[in-house]
Amino acid sequence: MDWFAAPDYWLSRLLVQRLLAGLYLVGFLTAAAQFRALIGTDGMLPVPRFTARVPFRQAPGLFHLHYSDRFFAAVARSGAALAAAVAAGLGDAVPLWASILLWAVLWGLYLSIVNVGQTWYSFGWESLLLEAGSLAAFLGNADTAPPTPVLWLMRWLVFRVEFGAGLIKLRGDSCWRDLTCLRYHHETQPMPGPLSWFFHHLPDPLHRVEAAANHVVQLLVPIGLLLPQPVASYAACAVVATQLWLIASGNFAWLNWLTVVLALAAVEPARLGLPVHAPGHPGAPVWYQALVAAVTAAVLVLSYWPVRNLLSRGQVMNRSFNRLHLVNTYGAFGSVNRRRQEVVLEGTDEAVLTPHTVWREYGFKGKPGDVRRLPRQYAPYHLRLDWLMWFAGISPAYARPWFLPFVARLLAGDRATLRLLRHNPFPDAPPTHVRATLYLYRFTGWRELRETGAWWHRTALHEYLAPVDLPALGRAGHRPPLGRPAAAAATGPVRGRRTVPLDGLRRPRPPRTEHPGHPSGPAPGHPGGPPE
Repeated sequence: MDWFAAPDYWLSRLLVQRLLAGLYLVGFLTAAAQFRALIGTDGMLPVPRFTARVPFRQAPGLFHLHYSDRFFAAVARSGAALAAAVAAGLGDAVPLWASILLWAVLWGLYLSIVNVGQTWYSFGWESLLLEAGSLAAFLGNADTAPPTPVLWLMRWLVFRVEFGAGLIKLRGDSCWRDLTCLRYHHETQPMPGPLSWFFHHLPDPLHRVEAAANHVVQLLVPIGLLLPQPVASYAACAVVATQLWLIASGNFAWLNWLTVVLALAAVEPARLGLPVHAPGHPGAPVWYQALVAAVTAAVLVLSYWPVRNLLSRGQVMNRSFNRLHLVNTYGAFGSVNRRRQEVVLEGTDEAVLTPHTVWREYGFKGKPGDVRRLPRQYAPYHLRLDWLMWFAGISPAYARPWFLPFVARLLAGDRATLRLLRHNPFPDAPPTHVRATLYLYRFTGWRELRETGAWWHRTALHEYLAPVDLPALGRAGHRPPLGRPAAAAATGPVRGRRTVPLDGLRRPRPPRTEHPGHPSGPAPGHPGGPPE
């Protein structure tokens, strides 16, 4: 059936499936490396506690049937091994039905993880990875030509990702409309990368060009994805170029990488001078044609809810309209923070606290901390704790369910938790007390960087968590408050205790700084946080 097969897209399918499997590999490896501290039996938000109160129908997956840390590790590692095999070409080495089954298993294993991941897995790119995997299963393999309907469904997915992000910006923060958001974004984004400092210091006219180009690529270019060739190929190339710019300017886990991969489904290789001589494909079996037709019809029906959301003045982003994370709505950065607030955690091994207590700072892998440390590149790997710490600086209420359990595990010297950190200032024995301070961070300028070697300048705002010890946290009903205590409004920044920062130098007493205040929760339009 000529309408069904698109043999000229064999290279596009090959790249999409192999690269997508590679991103599944990253997702499973991230889960295997981090789950014990985050959602393990003794983690901050344990899976057994979650499954005890949330029924299977609301969060379907394997872990409602059975949970143990060993079983979770086996699921994550099995998923990683299978994803690696598919990325290496296993899907093309087995019959068509087996290839579909391989992708179904990948999707089902990762769905099981996401549906018990709670706050740690409440990012839009989790649903995007699941939806992409559900479509990749029906792209076929070397036994058949790529099916045209599924290629169009992937174009439709990229359209929703880009157009949804464009609309949430246009309807959201006014700085997107006056083209000033990029003055702040590179500095205040959740996890800056090694080039973010340089992007921040681009001339202001270029920041305006960035913002205007964003509107073009997210509001006009996606329409081209739904047009005939060669327009669709050129539109896909524009999406890829924009995503590569975002990859260079920050760390957004696999969001940008996955968008690049999906956009390749709209590229007709011949339009770009790429190989077009596809291997001979037999005609698609009837059962496969019927299956693809059914999947296409199902996606069209499920698209009603995302389309209604896109057309709504009350548009939300990153919402799954079903528990299987199929045909979702997406979006990012409908609002942009003007100031960067970071929670800095410190501990001491002194039994009795005095005005001369020495506090030593914990270091995170990706979250800004030591002002002399250049931000690192981690994406597409996802540092979940570091991302949530960014939200903690925005909203203490958002962090409350997991922040105190996190502090308790630092006080207990929990190995799984400490492995999530870059620097543990207490390698021999856990601290006696831990405290947290909220800081205002800003990028230094060229002159300040040359003179001090510091990429950041930070000013203490107020005490975020008063010093606590493990017995205090263990007392029933004791929940120390998070955020700005009432006294902080009168006293200003934290004073009266010596601190040893990561560079080993005593930090001078900070100047008095006006506190900018907290929102009640993550601002709408941010890329993380729970689905709205």
